Amino acid sequence: MTFSPPAPQDLTGKVAIVTGTTSGLGRRFAQILVNAGAAVAITGRRVERLESLAVEISDMGGRALPVQLDVTDVASIEQCVREVETELGHIDILVNNAGMNVQSAAIDLSPDDFDALMSTNMRGAFFMATRVGKRMIERAEGGNIINIASIGAHTVLPGLTSYCMSKAAVAMMTRSLAHEWARHKINVNALCPGFIETELNSDWFASPGGEKQIKSWPRRRLGQESDLDGALLMLASQQGRLMTGSVLTIDDGQSL
Repeated sequence: MTFSPPAPQDLTGKVAIVTGTTSGLGRRFAQILVNAGAAVAITGRRVERLESLAVEISDMGGRALPVQLDVTDVASIEQCVREVETELGHIDILVNNAGMNVQSAAIDLSPDDFDALMSTNMRGAFFMATRVGKRMIERAEGGNIINIASIGAHTVLPGLTSYCMSKAAVAMMTRSLAHEWARHKINVNALCPGFIETELNSDWFASPGGEKQIKSWPRRRLGQESDLDGALLMLASQQGRLMTGSVLTIDDGQSL
């Protein structure tokens, strides 16, 4: 049998949307996709942060389109999709990353906080995926949707019951949409990261409580944002051609 070289991770000519790019993992995801050659729509509610990131990406030699987006508002999602298609072209990749968290005992969680969390993590992810997926189906050229879940989708995280519920829903949504859209050549997969150090949690993990939590894990260390680069690029590129409906845990054994 003749040797065939591996499929590339080159995304030149591709258009991607990354939700929740104003900080943390979303920001890193956008930079990695741009570095691989994609034009990326960077989205979120804090426009000033989007514009700052767009300048950084431009300095890298890449192209980023800042788009204000509130994933809890379906009209905002639809406007975002239209703007991206007008400015960048048809959408090949969606990284469904926007999310929030509320630390609370279940019996103390207010209805308003519960609704805000579910509206962002579950409802927002669903309508973002379906509005982009609809355009991919109409174009009939396939695409890649990558949902960002969490080890909370399959592991109890104390004080985060509602968050875990929302991420479990994202994991099942991933499998269901993968099955529904398989004939349309749309790959739908999810990443379930463990605890990754970001600007949102760095203070906690530097505290005595955070240090104790780190020591409870098998390898006694935090993940870094860059630890997700390989999986993201695999699922966004031809290297993940045969993967759909996969829910990948990347947590350094934290959930063991």
